[in-house]
This record gives sequence, structure tokens and C-alpha cells, in this order.
Amino acid sequence: MRKHRLFLAVVVLPTALSFLYFGLFASDVYVSEASFIVRSPQRQSSSGIGALLQTTGISAFAKAADDAYAVNDFMLSRDALHQIDKRLGLRAAMRNTDIDVLSRFDPLGIDGSFEAFYRYYEKVVSIDFDSASSISTVTTKGFSATEAQAIAEQLLEAAEQRVNELNERGRTDLIRSAQNEVEDAESKAKQATLSLAAYRNKHAVLDPVNQATLQMGQIGKLQEALIAEKTQLSQLRAFAPQNPQIPTTEARIRSLQSDIDAITSGLTGNGTSLASKSVEYERLALERDYADKHLVAAMATLAQAREEAQRKQLYLERVVQPNLPDSAIEPKRLRAGLTTLVFSMICWALLSLLIAGVREHTD
Repeated sequence: MRKHRLFLAVVVLPTALSFLYFGLFASDVYVSEASFIVRSPQRQSSSGIGALLQTTGISAFAKAADDAYAVNDFMLSRDALHQIDKRLGLRAAMRNTDIDVLSRFDPLGIDGSFEAFYRYYEKVVSIDFDSASSISTVTTKGFSATEAQAIAEQLLEAAEQRVNELNERGRTDLIRSAQNEVEDAESKAKQATLSLAAYRNKHAVLDPVNQATLQMGQIGKLQEALIAEKTQLSQLRAFAPQNPQIPTTEARIRSLQSDIDAITSGLTGNGTSLASKSVEYERLALERDYADKHLVAAMATLAQAREEAQRKQLYLERVVQPNLPDSAIEPKRLRAGLTTLVFSMICWALLSLLIAGVREHTD
């Protein structure tokens, strides 16, 4: 019996307890799986190194991997656990007394904190990411088939909600700056238009440049008429000095010259002339044109920002829906018992060799 005490203590007893626990007491564990992929309608760049990378798939793969890792990290996070616990009452379900002591959460009622439950949750949920296909597979465990499926379903719904929140936040952040710039440009364009209109009303001028052009045309016509009258007067004085038309022609010449002087004075010569008005008018018109161009550019930037925001939207697409397991696949009762037996035999052999070596050294 002394020779076999070690064998009984190290091999027989642990193996018997293992078979007893896994055979009679260990609760059935159901496993549900679901697969999903995180996609973005990323458009291919038209030029440069970005086009080369996207053509070869490097850039697209890196982007898809980054998006998938972000979603996977969330599903394994405390935030996801908070949402699932709130929706399913998961902590209370994992404390059910129908679950065996070794598998139950906080069986002795010593530490029921959220951090302790999160460590327990890490054993319930696992995610595997296939880098070749960018498909993530989430595996959830429960002590009933419906519980395992519900955990997987709620995880996917929580991930979809988080992706939508990220989309909305990214869209808002991307568009906000462009929208503010458009509003500022609209305000400046409106102010420039009002300033130009106020100047026109105050000085009774629509467009000094066009008005000056028209008046210059009038001056040209008047000068042509003046030259014709002067020519006629010269001829009359030369050939008929006593002609009664001479005073009339002289009167028309004075009238034409007076009209020319009046129009010329309106163009230049004092603070109310078109020349003086055109300087301020041109400045206001230039400010209006610049404000209008700035508004057009800002609106184009806003449209581009909206397109960019749409291009960067993420979508969580389910490849495989969470399945409802029809049988428990854990624990592996026979394999667990045999594993205990093999491990115990290895420990027994090592201890036997150690004890034998100590005895030989003592002798």
C-alpha cells in the first residue's frame, strides 16, 4: 500500500474526481457562432501611389483590417458587456444555481463586481479574424441553446449600433467644418451684395463704368456734330460773310460745346463725378465678386466633404447568422477525463523518478 499511495494520490484520485465531475456534475455548454464582415464603399484613387496600392489590394486590405479590428475590440469590450447585460440580464443568468459550481459566475458570492464579471465574460465570448477574407467569426457560450444564440445576436446588434454611431460621428465631424465655411461665405456674400446695393441707392448710380461708356459715346457724337457745325461756319464766313445762318450756326456750336462740357464735367472734375464714384464702386464690386467666388468654392468643398463622408461609411454585413445549437458540445467529458489521466500519469512518473533519485542519494 505504501508503494501505491503515490499512485493513488496522484493518478487514481484526480482521475476519479475528473470523471465524476465531468460525467455527473459539469453543466452542458452550448456554443453559437456567427460570421460578419466590415465593409466600406471605398472608391479607388485615380492617381499616384494610392492607386497603385489599391490596385494591388494592399490599401483596401489594410483599411478593411483596421475597421474589423475596431469592431472586434468593441465586441470584447466592457461597453459591449454593459449593453448585453442590460438587454439580457447576463450576470444574473450566469449566477443561476442550476449551473455547476466550477462553471458558475461568483459561485461563493465573494466577488460579484463588474470587473470580475468582465473576466468571466472573456471566457464566454471569443472572436477569430480571418486576415485572408476579412471575415470575423464570433463564438459565444451559454448554458442553454437560446442563451448562446441570444448573446451572439445581441453582440452583433450592439456592434451594428456602434458602427452607425461611428458613421454619424465621423460624418458630422467631416462636414461640420465645411458647413461652417459655407455659412461664413454666405454671410460675407450677402453683406457684400447689400453694401453694393446701398452704395447704388445712395449715389444714384447703377454701374459707373457702363454709364461712363454710354456718356463717352454721347460725347463722341456731340463732338462729331460740333466739328460739322464748325466746318459749316467756316465755309459760311469764307464765302458768305453776311449770311443770316451764321448766328444760328454759332448758337448751335455754343450749345453743343455746352453739352459736351456738361457731360465731361459729369465724368470727371469733382467729387460727384462718375470717375470718383467708380473707385468705390469697383472696390465694392470686387468684394462682391470675391465673396461670390468664395461661396462657390465653399459649397464645392461641402459637396466634396459629403461625398467623402459617404465614401467612408462602414457597414457591418452578416455572413452567417447566429445559429441555434441543437446539442451541447462542451465540456468534452471523455477527453477531459482522459486528459486528467494522462497528466496525472506524467506527474506520477516524474515524482516517482524524483523520489527514487532522492532515495539513491540518501543511501
